[in-house]
Amino acid sequence: MERQDYPMSDKEFDILDQLYFVTPYADLQALTGLGREDLPRLLWGLVARGWVKYFAAPDNELKPDEADFKLNYTEYQYLATKQGLRAHNRR
Repeated sequence: MERQDYPMSDKEFDILDQLYFVTPYADLQALTGLGREDLPRLLWGLVARGWVKYFAAPDNELKPDEADFKLNYTEYQYLATKQGLRAHNRR
């Protein structure tokens, strides 16, 4: 699932910068200052690259499903993956 065919944007970097620990969507939005259009789109892109995973609860990781994500992204919690942290730290 990991896609690395384009470089990490500044906004993607800022999102990953906040995801060293499990973070609820509302907190992530407040921390990044990204709007309702940008943040979900960018988050899904990071999920599709294998750089972010998401949870319904701290111990309930969900399998990536774009349709479900688009309906429920505000209810989820997010965390950078090992690959995401490596990419973030290489930048």
